[in-house]
Amino acid sequence: MADILSIGKSALAAAQVGLSTTGHNIANASTPGYSRQVVVQAAAQAQSSGNGYIGQGTEVAGISRAFNEILAKQVVSSQAASASSDIYASQLSNIDNMLSDASAGLNPAISSFFSSVSDLAANPSDIPSRQSMLSYAQSLVNRLQSTSSRLNEVRSDVNTELTASVSLVNTYAKQIASLNNSIETAISSNGNPPNDLMDQRDQLVTELSKQIKTTVVPQGQGSYNIYVGNGLPLVIGKSLMSLTTASSPTDPTRLEISYQSSGKSTVLGGSSLPGGAIGGLLQFRSESLDTVQNQVGQLALVLADTFNTQHKQGIDLNGNAGGDLFNVPTPVVSSSINNNLTSNAVVTSQIIDARAVTSSDYRLQYDPSSDPANPYKITRLGDSSVQSFSALPQTVDGVSFNLTSGSFTQGDNFVIRPTRNAATTISLAITDAKKLAIGSSTLSSVANTTNTGTASISPAGSTSTGTLGLTYSSSMPGTLTLAPSTQPVTVTVAGVPTVFPPGSPITYTSGATISVGGLSFAMTGTPANGDNFTISASGPSGPSDNRNGLLLAGLQTQGTLNNSTTSYSTAFAEMVNGVGNKTRELKITSAAEAQVLDQATTAMQSESGVNLDEEATNLLRYQQAYQAAGKMMQIASQLFDTLLQLGR
Repeated sequence: MADILSIGKSALAAAQVGLSTTGHNIANASTPGYSRQVVVQAAAQAQSSGNGYIGQGTEVAGISRAFNEILAKQVVSSQAASASSDIYASQLSNIDNMLSDASAGLNPAISSFFSSVSDLAANPSDIPSRQSMLSYAQSLVNRLQSTSSRLNEVRSDVNTELTASVSLVNTYAKQIASLNNSIETAISSNGNPPNDLMDQRDQLVTELSKQIKTTVVPQGQGSYNIYVGNGLPLVIGKSLMSLTTASSPTDPTRLEISYQSSGKSTVLGGSSLPGGAIGGLLQFRSESLDTVQNQVGQLALVLADTFNTQHKQGIDLNGNAGGDLFNVPTPVVSSSINNNLTSNAVVTSQIIDARAVTSSDYRLQYDPSSDPANPYKITRLGDSSVQSFSALPQTVDGVSFNLTSGSFTQGDNFVIRPTRNAATTISLAITDAKKLAIGSSTLSSVANTTNTGTASISPAGSTSTGTLGLTYSSSMPGTLTLAPSTQPVTVTVAGVPTVFPPGSPITYTSGATISVGGLSFAMTGTPANGDNFTISASGPSGPSDNRNGLLLAGLQTQGTLNNSTTSYSTAFAEMVNGVGNKTRELKITSAAEAQVLDQATTAMQSESGVNLDEEATNLLRYQQAYQAAGKMMQIASQLFDTLLQLGR
């Protein structure tokens, strides 16, 4: 009788565990990350008898969770990719909306400004038209400044979101390490896995993958090793590393991600941390935000410089030479905080030829160890192309690089940003409408009839009146002498100007632009020794003179950017089109990644999720088993009572 009672008791206990487990599943059907638990039941060790082996009932071998490690890894991987695409698409969509706004974008401001220039050229003496042009010029400046300020706000938001994401990563890592410890302790104490703790840890891993690409490597005794990005260890069993934010060595306003381990901190590049919100933010900033802000700055810089150049060729309403209409921004130079402080190197940069300026940033590095003959390396960061030089100053892409004081030591580097803040700092230089130089002087040249060479002069412009004599000497190298010679002379070759002191001979270069005292002209061909020319400039024809105004209005459609291949409007349209195309691409990618994540999650849930209908069936099954086991124990009790009565 004792055997029957014991068997019934084991069946009752197993049914009770089944009922508890099923109830636990039903209670946690909506708990995030919960995996369905299953009772693992086995027959108890049978007992040998003369009639064979007699069963001893059942026992609960354990409670397992329905968890598929392969599907879980797919969910974690898909989660990181989806989060990265989502945040990149969301951030870039905001910029796309801002740039493409038909009323508040840059293109309407540019068009309105040049329309006002054309209106003034049609009536150059009209003061209201002049005031209107200044007003539209100020509106254009304001629009450039507001656009750049909005992009700076986006940049600040990226810093804030990176800080928040890094904080979440560290919080999740700490909790995972703690759960690793608890799980190891539980398994080592009784050999059974603590399913609920393991579910909590897997849910934390999923949440971690939303912030950064996460790789899980299961270890013995149930612990996890967690690696982030391209293999950086974050959690090794109970040991914990961390991430933090740090200012860029060359830009204090730019937060980078730093990896901390064993008391050492290392600033990581964006390529080291793909995936998740962090990877998406870093990719958005480096691939799109930096590019767009530099392109807006390039547009502001080139428009200001080229308009100023033409404006200074004109004559204002007071009969004076035109000045700058815009204050042209200068490049931003940032020294690395890792530079040798004892060198005290001071680097400056200027815009030499705005038409040749690109939208890229540059790095100037001193590295004599790799090439002692050419230790100065200038890297165009946009495409990583490198040029090496033996000395400074040098000009690359219309931008000068010069060491003005101090000296370099091995490894010193500077980042030069010609266009990053150009749209923020551009401003109007003229407030008096009468100083708008819409008129123009007349410039003509006459070659001496005795000249024997083939040289000719092409007038470029004039802001003064008078006569200038020019004589060529064939001494090596060939030189030009100007008379009168009381003013310095600027000779520009391939966008690079060289200033000659008053009275000094000028080295002749065919095609170079020569500027002196308000006169500007180019000389081409091969002059002979003693050849001379007379250049004459007469004043404007009157207040109705609009010749320079027409040239200013014509700048709107001329090639001015990217080595004179692209107009202002075309450059802006290409930028907006590029952002729009990238935004559409990211939205498609984001939708695809979301679908992949949904499929992986569905596959995971089909195996690990709680099905209430199935659990209701299990509930009835275990209830019947419980009742049957109880009936068995009741029968055993009755039989025992019968035996007792027979013994009396």
